[in-house]
Amino acid sequence: MNRKEYKGYLVDLDGTMYKGKQRIEEAAPFITRLKDKDIPYVFVTNNSTSSPEEVAKKLVNHFDVPAEASEIYTSSLATADYLKTLEGNKVLVVGERGLVEALTQAGFELTSEDPDHVVVGLDRNLNYEKVVQATLAIQKGASFIATNKDTNLPTERGLMPGAGSLVAMIETATQTPPTFVGKPEAIMMAGAVEKIGLNKEDVLMVGDNYETDILAGINNGIDTLLVLTGFTSRDDLKLVNTQPTYIVETLDHWEE
Repeated sequence: MNRKEYKGYLVDLDGTMYKGKQRIEEAAPFITRLKDKDIPYVFVTNNSTSSPEEVAKKLVNHFDVPAEASEIYTSSLATADYLKTLEGNKVLVVGERGLVEALTQAGFELTSEDPDHVVVGLDRNLNYEKVVQATLAIQKGASFIATNKDTNLPTERGLMPGAGSLVAMIETATQTPPTFVGKPEAIMMAGAVEKIGLNKEDVLMVGDNYETDILAGINNGIDTLLVLTGFTSRDDLKLVNTQPTYIVETLDHWEE
């Protein structure tokens, strides 16, 4: 298949740039090539636990991947952007510092007292009381918003539970489906395209997870590059009807 020339790249992190704490050797050279050619890129991650500054620092210091905070678009930022379109300023959060900071900086009041919205992201300090508070608030009429539907996270230990697993528990308890913000939803992809400042026809979504990264492109009219270094395997692709625009074993196999 002839390769199109792309003016910008939307790039996933976990499973694409690194795998948990494990380095993906082809990742840093790929981003360096983009940087050397002055091709803009935005890291688009469903990770809601870290701030853009923390994500950029991790990429640079641990994986030698060129990154600045302004090039990071997390599901926490996308969630804050989405909440700005809704009525009500009081938010109950089930999540970690990255989500808390994004919502606080966007001007929302974080409270467990009669919230207008319940926002759920990955929370590695989750306890029963947090689930109780979220469940009762949703039952009383608060909107239910989830940063992303990732059921698992690829790490050096294996596939760990993701935010979607926690969301499923609260959905079961409330019998209320959430509004998902992160990949593959249109909410996050529209924000990412706006951030990179290009038409979606001119950007390529790069990722390792068919269910999030690749469907994010397919569902929103953006070409996709699946790299087989993380979640999705070639065998998995035999089970889906719509294939990625491109597939590579590693990012060394992609010529910008």
